[in-house]
Amino acid sequence: MRRRLTALAVSAASLTLGIGVAAAPASAVPADKAQVLSRWTQTDAGSYNTWSSARANQGAWSAYKFNWSTDYCSSSPDNPFGFPFEKSCARHDFGYRNYKEMGTFDANKARIDSAFYADLKRVCSAYSGAKKVSCDALAWTYYQAVDKLGRSAAVDSGAAA
Repeated sequence: MRRRLTALAVSAASLTLGIGVAAAPASAVPADKAQVLSRWTQTDAGSYNTWSSARANQGAWSAYKFNWSTDYCSSSPDNPFGFPFEKSCARHDFGYRNYKEMGTFDANKARIDSAFYADLKRVCSAYSGAKKVSCDALAWTYYQAVDKLGRSAAVDSGAAA
């Protein structure tokens, strides 16, 4: 701790005196990348909405070098029977791909899968009666697929199940 404080004091003094300490390279990823990624992969609707806003404005987050690629629901239908699961699948891919690239996939897989299921259930909440029952059943099936098969798909291809 003392060494860290000394380094910070020297850096601050150097900048104040104008002798300049080399700044982090422009290509450096912000130190809070893991925290941002965690905030965007929680189960609550606020996390989903924050991620969705960032996805719509990816350029603002370019310094973080997030992997925004997606194949949506992979080999499953993106919008089964008209239920719009595509965006939930995109956020799931985002979590899988970025945690895999950071080397922390195993520690976060269960939460990413739970967030996926919560996203799907929010989609289903827009329906009632038999349509809601059908949607909820499909959401459960999609969740079970990523829960059981997601690890092998992520390891094999870097993608979500």
